[in-house]
Amino acid sequence: MKMSQSETTPPLPSFDYELYEGDPDKLRTVVATPPSSTPWIDHSSLKLRHRIGRGPFGDVWLATHHQSGDDFDQHHEVAVKMLSSMKEEDVHMFLAKFEKLFFELREIPNLCWLHGISIVSDKICIVMKLYEGSIADRMARLKRGKLPLPDVLRYGINLAKAIQALHSRECLVLNLKPSSFFIDEHDQAILGDFGIPFLLLGASLSNSDEVIRLGTPNYMAPEQWEPEVRGPLTYETDVWGFCCSVLEMLTGVPPWFGKPVEEIYKLVVIKQEKPLIPGGLPPEIENVVNGCFEYDLRNRPTITDILQAFESCQNAVYSDGEWISLSTKERSDKPPHNNGYSTWFLSKDHLQVGDTVRSRKPRTMDIPEGTVVGLEKDTDRNGFVLVRIQGVHNPQKVKSSTLERVTHGLAVSDWVRLINATENHSTVGILHSIQRDGSVTVAFKGLATLWKGNSSELEMAEHFSLGQFVRLKENTVDAQWPRKCGKISKICPNGCLVLRFPGQLSFENEKGSVLADPDRVEKVCFDSCDSLVEKYRHVEDFHWAVRPVVMAVGAFVALKFGLFVGGKMNKKAKRNQMKQMDVQDHQPGGNNPAWLPQPVANIIFRENVPSAR
Repeated sequence: MKMSQSETTPPLPSFDYELYEGDPDKLRTVVATPPSSTPWIDHSSLKLRHRIGRGPFGDVWLATHHQSGDDFDQHHEVAVKMLSSMKEEDVHMFLAKFEKLFFELREIPNLCWLHGISIVSDKICIVMKLYEGSIADRMARLKRGKLPLPDVLRYGINLAKAIQALHSRECLVLNLKPSSFFIDEHDQAILGDFGIPFLLLGASLSNSDEVIRLGTPNYMAPEQWEPEVRGPLTYETDVWGFCCSVLEMLTGVPPWFGKPVEEIYKLVVIKQEKPLIPGGLPPEIENVVNGCFEYDLRNRPTITDILQAFESCQNAVYSDGEWISLSTKERSDKPPHNNGYSTWFLSKDHLQVGDTVRSRKPRTMDIPEGTVVGLEKDTDRNGFVLVRIQGVHNPQKVKSSTLERVTHGLAVSDWVRLINATENHSTVGILHSIQRDGSVTVAFKGLATLWKGNSSELEMAEHFSLGQFVRLKENTVDAQWPRKCGKISKICPNGCLVLRFPGQLSFENEKGSVLADPDRVEKVCFDSCDSLVEKYRHVEDFHWAVRPVVMAVGAFVALKFGLFVGGKMNKKAKRNQMKQMDVQDHQPGGNNPAWLPQPVANIIFRENVPSAR
């Protein structure tokens, strides 16, 4: 692949210096590079020596970078990430994203230093600083393969700061794992991946598995397996991978160790199981780690929440491996969820005076709409606010966690529809955020990431909830549906409906389930069934046993009815027979002995019988 002359201009050489930040014992090494207008490195200045690693997106090589000028000639050992082969249009897409981020990435502390990018043998090569080892390497040298908690907290803070900086630049990592966490000469953790999987979204790689799962299976969040179906990919996706790495550092064993990819997928995505969390952790750490493994990404903490929890535990002491708190702060034992919303979900938005609010669903108290006129605490979602409601004289004191902010008629978690339809993805989705200026992010089935736009482009859509029955809209066909109606068993963060068919016998957890587009289905209830036959068919949708039970009851009723009718007919026949016998008794020639001849009557009855007259 040929590049223009401007793309192949070699950059000026970089140099290291020690940065003094107040503590002479903790100098930070900073790589300084003279300003350069391009990240491109001439491929002829790179000499690949041998491969030192292999990842899901390519190989890592040890290489020598030759830089020379009028007054210098230098050779540096560097690490080169050579990505798998891609189509030419995908290469240009990746390079455009990389060039846009390159200089911003260089400003992030605790992130691997990037020398530049090049093309070698028609493959993208990312040239990075060579680090001597990783956290995984250090763990492998330890007797039990796990790190002490103080080191986990210290490394975790280093890495969380780097991830936080990437998130502030709207970049996801998506491949967090201890083998990608390097250790520099000052024993500081360095994030070795700046978001290559995120930059590869939409690209066609040589390995089809890489298209399906952009990450390493043991550390992947549920939505990361099928981002366009069960997504979207958000900052909370990185939170899952980060805490999987923390668990490995604490235990020495990666989550789902020894299990094949298919079983990990079934455990994480289908069964919604969580990795095992070791005991004896500080309450703050245990709380935030538990929150990181919520199936619904909206209920997970942010990387900022994790950073705060880790920093708050640095003033703890440890005795014989047990944690002892130095703080006298009371621990909150409140349940982690409030009407289905986690404390992390509630903490992502703070009410302000002047905000329009309404009660959350399910509504514990009826506040259709009101205006915040006072706050008890500015930053605590467990605090109270004063809400002025139209028609009520005095403001009402309401717990802020029971309220949601309404902006331009919309609130977070509302079902919305795009006014201008598109064929690229579903037009019905779930609102993930809305700013006070009207800017929104929405998750749609068919999009791997959040859609960004303005509230004026949206309108309210039909709301779906767990347990409801739905069917395909008229003139819509889907061969995957085994029955006409399905029951909503899960709702993905992008609004994708996971339907089960209880009217069909199933022996596996998700056998017979269907992923439905909310824009292609409609609700079904008894009121929407026009005829008695349709109402009965809807009853059959509730459970596969309905029809066998109805058939059994019908057969039993038919048997009982047959026995009842047979008994009636038998009694009637007997009565008719008795009547006939009575009639015969009163007829000539019957059993009356008066009609018999005298000698015969005397012989039979042995008595005198009056003669007939």
